[in-house]
Amino acid sequence: MTDSLQSDPDRTTGRRPGKRERLVASASQLLHQHGAEKTTLADIAQAADVPVGNVYYYFKTKDDIVAAVVKTHIDQTKAALASIDSRHRSPKSRLKALVGELAGQGEVIAHYGCPLGSLCSELDKRPGSPDFALAELMLVPIEWAEEQFRALGRRDAHDLAVNLIATYEGSALLTNTLRDPNILAREARRLNRWIDTL
Repeated sequence: MTDSLQSDPDRTTGRRPGKRERLVASASQLLHQHGAEKTTLADIAQAADVPVGNVYYYFKTKDDIVAAVVKTHIDQTKAALASIDSRHRSPKSRLKALVGELAGQGEVIAHYGCPLGSLCSELDKRPGSPDFALAELMLVPIEWAEEQFRALGRRDAHDLAVNLIATYEGSALLTNTLRDPNILAREARRLNRWIDTL
């Protein structure tokens, strides 16, 4: 999934987020751009404009802040999917809206990859790392898409939902690897045509 699929309430209210929120937002951006291994607590503190000593008031370890980033991604994805639900009446238009949201960050994905897919892949390979609820990062959109396909009367709703998210994640990987946002755009058009045939 991408940043476009996630809402940011602080943008609309105009208030400056608190230190904890700034730390999580900065960590999210740095983890996406540089990866978990290369990102330090000092990097996160600097990006959040928080003294490095204050970080430990909110997060004891880097794993604690990574867990907060994962939870924030899950919460933001749920909120964004609820927003799609409220703005679109039919399951097909909702699925197409999801595809549009996913494909809307082609340039960013070309540079850094899918924020959620990249995070899942990197963290899953860390030996002895805590449970970061990585599966939920992917299950939230899969389960939502499954509901849409089920509303279309599809008995294979789960398989179609997995196929949709897998297709996006695969094209995001190729978009990033080949640094070509057109791959994601072409795949989005193909997915929209596929949704029309269902």
